[in-house]
Amino acid sequence: MIKKLLLFVCVLYSLATDAQTIKTDVLVVGSSASGVAAAIQCARSKVKTVLAADGFKMSGVTAGGQMVTLNMNKDIPSGIWGEFRRRVRGVYAGTAGYDTTQNAPLKFEPGMASAVLKKISDTVKNLTIREGSKFTGIKKDGDRWELTFSQNGDKLTVKTRVVVDATEDGAVAIKAGGKFQDIFDSSKEAEESKLFRTSIAAWQAMSNNADATAAVSFLPLKSTLVSGTDNILVTEKALPGENDIQLLPLQLQFGQGVGATAAFCAFFKTNTRHLHTRIIQGEILDFKGYLLPFTDVGQDNPAWRAIQQVGATGLLRGRWLVEGEHAEFAFSPDAAVNTGEVAPVLKETYTRAFLWFNREKPGEKFTVGNTLSFISEITLTEPAVLNKSMQRAWKSQYKFKSEFDVNRPISRLEFAVLANKFLNPFARIVDLNGKLVN
Repeated sequence: MIKKLLLFVCVLYSLATDAQTIKTDVLVVGSSASGVAAAIQCARSKVKTVLAADGFKMSGVTAGGQMVTLNMNKDIPSGIWGEFRRRVRGVYAGTAGYDTTQNAPLKFEPGMASAVLKKISDTVKNLTIREGSKFTGIKKDGDRWELTFSQNGDKLTVKTRVVVDATEDGAVAIKAGGKFQDIFDSSKEAEESKLFRTSIAAWQAMSNNADATAAVSFLPLKSTLVSGTDNILVTEKALPGENDIQLLPLQLQFGQGVGATAAFCAFFKTNTRHLHTRIIQGEILDFKGYLLPFTDVGQDNPAWRAIQQVGATGLLRGRWLVEGEHAEFAFSPDAAVNTGEVAPVLKETYTRAFLWFNREKPGEKFTVGNTLSFISEITLTEPAVLNKSMQRAWKSQYKFKSEFDVNRPISRLEFAVLANKFLNPFARIVDLNGKLVN
């Protein structure tokens, strides 16, 4: 009888222990906005995700009733940030004097904003939220990480393939032996830098002076990595500034980019040493996230994705437009394409480009005819056949507003759409520094 009782007690103990050990593909640690966004994106990318949170928090403010005003990223409603903004405006839609116009600054009470973010996460499939989880330890367990938490006085163990450290102090990465990089600042990048090709989050920093080019406009994929260990990504420790509510749009966008990165590692059962930038960026675009902060081509424009992808290759770069203290990063879709801008990237990307430029010698402005001729060269399509089919499809299929004329300069929007479709430069693999991989 005693033996049977002891056996019964052991079984109960074993079941209780197992109940506190869970397995997942991605574990996000931290209740920051970037962590919540990372967890949402992971789960939406159809990867089993656990968020170990200790309350949902808005950095830089108390949970009081004061109204906060956000001016950043009001013109680029990227991904989860755009979704969050729509829902906040929905809450205040009936409030007298509240401005819900498209590019108005976003105003909200911090407690309400936290509730909105939690409500979004509560509706996401493949996402389990473990409230009240306080991180206590991490160790390697084969090809997975094993993390321990204190949850309501009990011990919780989570075994996962990928860890996203969304804590403000980077406690998880530090305890795992990781070392942080310097905070990335795109304004300090050299002109020849290609890191913009690896962007996973776009944003507009407010500029208080005329030098708008000093404003940060993107964060590269490698900014989420830590050295010394694999499959641990960071969000908060990679962001500029500390405890500033004005960074909320960037937190949500970067968190989404990190979530897509973690999902890539989990889905393909690989590690952070073998990231595929273009696949990760493609996932971000699938969920309406911006790679570059072009303010003048919104998501309602059929060419939006083509422009984001071509912009990320460097074929057509954005530029800062400054008016007083206001600055915006514009694509200028109606402007003519300069040959001097596209020629270097075309030659870098396509081996036959040198032959074409030496033979055709295009003028200062790249024309519609130049574009079709180059496409014909690269795709080995008969020029007459291409021109005839393009003339038919110019307005009906591509919805271009200008008339089809091979002799006029091609607009940046037209070039982006045609280059994206026929040349597909976005398919070219780039490394973490944005350099083409042969």
